[in-house]
Amino acid sequence: QVQLVETGGGLVQAGDSLRLSCKASGRPDTTTVLGWFRQAPGKERELVGSISRMTGDTDMVHYSDSVKGRFAISGDNAANTVFLQMNSLKPEDTAVYYCAADSSGTRLRAGTPNYWGQGTQVTVSS
Repeated sequence: QVQLVETGGGLVQAGDSLRLSCKASGRPDTTTVLGWFRQAPGKERELVGSISRMTGDTDMVHYSDSVKGRFAISGDNAANTVFLQMNSLKPEDTAVYYCAADSSGTRLRAGTPNYWGQGTQVTVSS
């Protein structure tokens, strides 16, 4: 079992930055990929990006171009922690952000990872 706990959400103004953290505990060594999803009010949950736990390779897959160049994923393998750096935040980035983990990158990117965090709210005011 793997437990994921996200921190770092909050209320910010447009143009600000936030860094979300996701700490994995339990058996994080059983996972190979971690990712960040977000779900805005009234919308489907969407994948923001993922990172290989072993190689650190990132795959910034996103459904729109709205996060391109503004968001970045990184990881600290020794600390079993993955980060989502969000810059130049916009009101449309307002969402609950979820961390996820799985042993299959395909399963995670399909939106069906085995492990989810509880989510952290990010609210961007205009």
